Amino acid sequence: MANRVTHFEVHAENPERAMAFYTNALGWEFHSWGGPVPYWLITTGPADQPGINGGLVPRRGASPLEGQAVNAYVCTVMSDGLDATSEAILANGGTIALPKMPVPGVGWLAYFKDTEGNIFGVMQEDKNAK
Repeated sequence: MANRVTHFEVHAENPERAMAFYTNALGWEFHSWGGPVPYWLITTGPADQPGINGGLVPRRGASPLEGQAVNAYVCTVMSDGLDATSEAILANGGTIALPKMPVPGVGWLAYFKDTEGNIFGVMQEDKNAK
C-alpha cells in the first residue's frame, strides 16, 4: 500500500465560520457526518476529477500557537486561476501567509490562512512559470 494522502481534516475553533469560508472561497460542500460527535464531511469537487475529500472537526485544546492543539501539515488546492481564488479567499476572511510565487515548470503557488489560522496552499498549473 502506498503512503498516499487519502483524507484531510480541517481543525476549526469556529466550525460554522470555517465552513462559510471554504464554501464561499473555494466552493466546497459540507455535510454533517451524523455520528455521536460533531464532524462534517467535505466534498472538494466532482468524483471524476483528481483530488481528495476530507472532514472538518472542532479544534480541541488550546491555540496551535501555544503548542497544545492540533497543528497539521499543509494541503494544497488546485485552482484554474490563482489570482481569482486569492481574491475570493481574502474577501471571505482569509489572509496571505506567503504570496504568489513561481514553481518553475510546474505553476504558481501561494499559501493562505483560513479564518481558523490553518495554512493551506493554492496551486495553478502553468508549465511556463519562472
